[in-house]
Amino acid sequence: MLLALDTATRLISLALHDGQHVAAETTWHSGSYHTVDLAPQVALLLRRAGVQPAGLRGVAVAIGPGSYTALRIGLGFAKGLALALSIPLFGIPTLDGLMRAQPQHPGPALALLPAGRGRLSAVPYHWNALRHRWDAAGEARIFDWPALTAELTAASVGLPGVPTYVAGELDPAGREQLRALRGVVLLASPAHCLRRAGFLAEIAWARLQHNDPDDPGRLAPSYGGELAGA
Repeated sequence: MLLALDTATRLISLALHDGQHVAAETTWHSGSYHTVDLAPQVALLLRRAGVQPAGLRGVAVAIGPGSYTALRIGLGFAKGLALALSIPLFGIPTLDGLMRAQPQHPGPALALLPAGRGRLSAVPYHWNALRHRWDAAGEARIFDWPALTAELTAASVGLPGVPTYVAGELDPAGREQLRALRGVVLLASPAHCLRRAGFLAEIAWARLQHNDPDDPGRLAPSYGGELAGA
């Protein structure tokens, strides 16, 4: 059984995966209570699935982009668990887990996370037809809303008639701004915008089968990216 944790923002998601199915999963908005919530919720998830900590074969954790404090809490917990149980640790980019859940789209995609002060951290993705998955097409960048709108509009000029597929953690005002870009943006549904640790676990399970863990001493979070236009 593999445990996956995503604490990258105020949204936390946990999952247990046995290679065949998601044995248990929970996702909730924690606010700023990650330190208080994380350990008890992991214990509860294990108990509900009837899994002892000694039965874990690996632990996966979202490593960013995301909030400085939130990422450090998740990574610290995952490292401690991996070292205590002598099991492999897998750091997975936060938005790779999100895009794992998205359907195929003929054009580009952009995955988003809140970056504080009304800004967004964004990573571009493209559909890999050979592997039937979304692959990152660049590094994380931080946008304010005017810069993001300009970026999406420019992409639509380069690919007329093919909107950019956009998914991610958005507040109602953000969703309205993106809905206004008709023909430019294809906005994922709220359910597809929810980051679920079950998808993070699938990525990590494949790495477990290939014996491709990270070094706990070297694994570090990636917080947000460069400011667009800087």
